[in-house]
Amino acid sequence: MLFAIIFGGLIGYTFGRFPGFLIGAAIGAFLYQRLKSKLVGGLQNIQQNFIESAFSVMGALCKADGVVSRDEIQMAETMFVRFRLNEEQKAIAKAAFNRGKQPDFDLDAALQQFLAASGRQPALLQMFLQIQVSAVAADGQVHPAEHEMLLRIARGLGLPESQVDQLEAMLRGAHAGQTGSSSNYSTGQQLDDAYKALGVSPSASDAEIKRAYRKLMSENHPDKLAGKGLPESMREMAEERTREISHAYDVIKEARKKAS
Repeated sequence: MLFAIIFGGLIGYTFGRFPGFLIGAAIGAFLYQRLKSKLVGGLQNIQQNFIESAFSVMGALCKADGVVSRDEIQMAETMFVRFRLNEEQKAIAKAAFNRGKQPDFDLDAALQQFLAASGRQPALLQMFLQIQVSAVAADGQVHPAEHEMLLRIARGLGLPESQVDQLEAMLRGAHAGQTGSSSNYSTGQQLDDAYKALGVSPSASDAEIKRAYRKLMSENHPDKLAGKGLPESMREMAEERTREISHAYDVIKEARKKAS
């Protein structure tokens, strides 16, 4: 703000000396406040739209197999807590989730609305997709009907379908790492999922893998996402994704170290 006042004052001074400086400074301060208000208002609008869209699409996704189970309703309620939604936000999210479950819910229109509100920012779109994958993969699995719906959501957001596989692989690896469930998840599967999670081929060089890792970490930095409109209540999800990316990178490094 100080810069705006001084800049406006200097412009005013060139035209009217000291009185012009005062007028210019006042105009600079006024314009700064108007711009700040507009930016904050725009950010809040993106955040509210993010919550509404995320939970309405989540409702449709849970209905993908024909019925919304009690476990899926419990999952949505868990998301309310996980995202630290206040009472107002919780009411908005719950109403949106129920809308998404309705037979006449227009998934494509909801995705288009979110695209417009988010300004098609890739980082926000990817986080939106991650939330949907996380919702249906809370138990470490994604059922076929849900997978097909996730592909449709990715297409609707203009994202490559490969990102669904990438996110699913990332979550499988993280889930196995947290639970220590190695009986149904072999070392080979874990390594394959780690490569998918970073979006690289097993034949990629160490340098290529490191570049992919750093790029993903940069794109998913919580502060960067917050600046683009990700609600602060969903920061934990962004932090979780960076942990999943790091886990995948560690799996690959460890496997290559043993193989060398």
